[in-house]
Amino acid sequence: MDDELLEALPDIVALVRRDGTLLAIGGGWKVQSLQTTREAVGRRVETLWPGPLADVIKQMTSKAIAFRTSAEVRLQCGSDDYEVRVNPRGPDRAICLIRSLPRDTHEGGSESSGPRPRIPLERRQFLSRLRESTSLAIIRERPIALAVIDIDGITDISQIIASAVSEQLMSAAVSRLCSQMSAVGDENRCYLGQLGEGVLALVVESAERELIEARIAAVCTCLREPIFVNGTEFHLSPHVGVAVLAQDSASPRALLEHARMSAAEARRSRSTQPCFFDGDLKVRVLARLDMTHELREAIAHRDICLRYVGRHDLATGRLVTWVGYLRWTHPMRGEIRPAEFLRLAESTGLATDLSRAVLACLREDFVAFAAQDLPDVRISFGALRHHVLHEDFLSDITRFLAEGAVPAERLELRIAEKNAMATQPTYFDVLERAGVQVVVDEVGRGMGSLDWLARAPLWGLQLDRAWVSALRTDAAARKACRAGIGLATALGLTPIATGIDSRGQRDVLLALGCTCGSGDFFPSVTANLAQRTTMVAAL
Repeated sequence: MDDELLEALPDIVALVRRDGTLLAIGGGWKVQSLQTTREAVGRRVETLWPGPLADVIKQMTSKAIAFRTSAEVRLQCGSDDYEVRVNPRGPDRAICLIRSLPRDTHEGGSESSGPRPRIPLERRQFLSRLRESTSLAIIRERPIALAVIDIDGITDISQIIASAVSEQLMSAAVSRLCSQMSAVGDENRCYLGQLGEGVLALVVESAERELIEARIAAVCTCLREPIFVNGTEFHLSPHVGVAVLAQDSASPRALLEHARMSAAEARRSRSTQPCFFDGDLKVRVLARLDMTHELREAIAHRDICLRYVGRHDLATGRLVTWVGYLRWTHPMRGEIRPAEFLRLAESTGLATDLSRAVLACLREDFVAFAAQDLPDVRISFGALRHHVLHEDFLSDITRFLAEGAVPAERLELRIAEKNAMATQPTYFDVLERAGVQVVVDEVGRGMGSLDWLARAPLWGLQLDRAWVSALRTDAAARKACRAGIGLATALGLTPIATGIDSRGQRDVLLALGCTCGSGDFFPSVTANLAQRTTMVAAL
């Protein structure tokens, strides 16, 4: 290349031999204190640049020549940042482009004295830096660990309360976290990024498990500290998954995928400890993939049906509603708990299809129940979260009613409190006009809104089962039941209890003002129900 052309380039361009000797060099900025770049020809790179930068140039040159492939990396060396690109040129030399990058500046325009960066990188920036870190780690043969931090509840806060509140929460949490990280020196560097709403990522430049766990523990402790937004105290629950470069994957994409997979496992198991990716987790993931396929097939063939429990008037014992709960009897696995396959349906995007399929089963079930000549008994359907929040939910219910198999006045929709709160109070006006009863389920388990409950066209509130189960032994549960029943009564709604297993529970609930409920206290009705369910399943 012409010397004048080389001198006109804004970056250093060097032809480097495999052993690190410069054969040619040029560019628009000078090397160290040399008057001209020509003085560098014939010298070794370690005599011209700081040790870490020279080591990277030599290692990249050697690998680029050996593997006949180009490579690039960014690194921090002292107070300067560099970008290095290497392309092989023949059997023993390579062209290196060395660029000096401007340092990130923060408060007041001053340079950060702590690890770069002091603020979390947004998703694209983080993924770009992760690629660079991975390349540099492979060159230096020093593994790095990637931790994905899934903060439970942020999405619910965004949907139920307001996105502005969740953003303030994340901003406060991350600001506190960055302040903590700024005190950490370069010895065991790490940096933070935000991958999405409620999802952070942390890179720790080490493969030592004790060090990784200690760094993650410090981060989680920081995130769990109470955060106040608009006078309200919030508590965050981080679930962490970790993958280590070289041990678990050899590319940034696979590293991120495995860390996400581990974080999902930590969240599923409600673990407060980081979940490290390993072979067993891979087997469990493959097993979940098989089960996902089986779940999809079960939905398509309508193998998931409803089992019914009777809801009764607590004073008279009269049956008032058949309450349907999901049931999946697998031909090989046997009975699969709803909690297990519902989590799978939600994480794989099958929840809406499942809810629609069960709604279709409800039509056939009602035909069997109508033959029992109980004209006042309703049938209750619990719509799944993703279906309730789907834009076609109301049109699905309206279409179901238009088909005429189930009269609107005989249909009850149960919607979990946290799912109901994610909608506007007027969302169910269409259902009210049609005559459908809407019951808010699991009251007290999530975050409620008195304003929403007062405005929404509802029929009843169903207490969380845990409260009812502990009613006679736990004073707090009794207070919660009294408050829930009082709230329903004050709003003109029907209080409902589930999990009534004894006469004592029923009597206490009656005394508190609850009017109807279900549970094992009604064994004869449940036995009759089993026969009906068998008959329905045979249709």
